[in-house]
Amino acid sequence: MAENARVCWIEHDEPWTLESELITQLDLPLILDQNRRNPFHSRLKELRAQARQRARELAVSS
Repeated sequence: MAENARVCWIEHDEPWTLESELITQLDLPLILDQNRRNPFHSRLKELRAQARQRARELAVSS
């Protein structure tokens, strides 16, 4: 991530409106909410569901 990820932020009174705008304008394949148009959406949704199920099956140590 250090080599490939970029992070920035801005203050915004209604960040949810800006988020919706960015999701429609940018290719953000890891965001599922409001992003069904992305070709990776269904596969990522499936992978995340499998990971959740696998996590539920793992033993919890005390």
